[in-house]
Amino acid sequence: MDSKLIEAFFTAYPFDSIPMDILMIIGLVCFLKLPKEKKANIHFWLPFLILSFTVLYENFGRYTNYNYEFKKSVNEYLGNFKYPKFNLWLYNVTKRQIGTILYLFLIKSWLEPTKRKFIDWMIIGFVIISLALQISGIEPLYLSQPIIFALGANMILIGSALYFTGMITQPQYLDKNPLRLISFWQMTFVMFTFTLTYIFSVTLIYLYEVNPVLGEALQQIDIVMNNINLGILTLTIASPFLPRIFEEEPFYISHETSA
Repeated sequence: MDSKLIEAFFTAYPFDSIPMDILMIIGLVCFLKLPKEKKANIHFWLPFLILSFTVLYENFGRYTNYNYEFKKSVNEYLGNFKYPKFNLWLYNVTKRQIGTILYLFLIKSWLEPTKRKFIDWMIIGFVIISLALQISGIEPLYLSQPIIFALGANMILIGSALYFTGMITQPQYLDKNPLRLISFWQMTFVMFTFTLTYIFSVTLIYLYEVNPVLGEALQQIDIVMNNINLGILTLTIASPFLPRIFEEEPFYISHETSA
């Protein structure tokens, strides 16, 4: 096997690639073992979808680092001749746009029915504004997109705030131990992950030109938070097999029966 291929997929960032692949395997096994009715429940198939999608684009990102000519050709097609080594176009589309929408849907699945319409409007607004900024050339696809990512990160924070507000006001939550709710851990780490990765995203190009050591350090934080987040998603899929650790969520049933 090509040594460069091995380096790109396994040895370049081992604390990123290896844990992620292991979590994907565990998540897949747990999802396949779920009863049919739980596989059709958004609280299980959506975390599995996000886990699978993340592993897919992360591995494709590693492939672009292996196949430099492919990455360079995509950058040139998009008009990026200054930074041919960057694959920001991939992560802008997958992680910062599609990923933001998927996480907003995830937050929506944990909210009480009356608050879910706010997430719907956020998603519509995010899609429209993101397309407008890219089509107009204000934030090209191949460069860092601080406005789009800031918009998405703030929407995630607002959605998380809606969840935590419901946790301290809804009677269904007051009877529960939040530390035994998988949704509590999901919302907590989603909130911190988007906050920290936003800081890394908006300073990426500057740091790699001026202070590459600090840039690498921030990238490690991004990797750690991403792995923790994927670990929580895997735990969500496995939670039916861990009844002594996690309690049933208050809105498991209401989400299936309410708009």
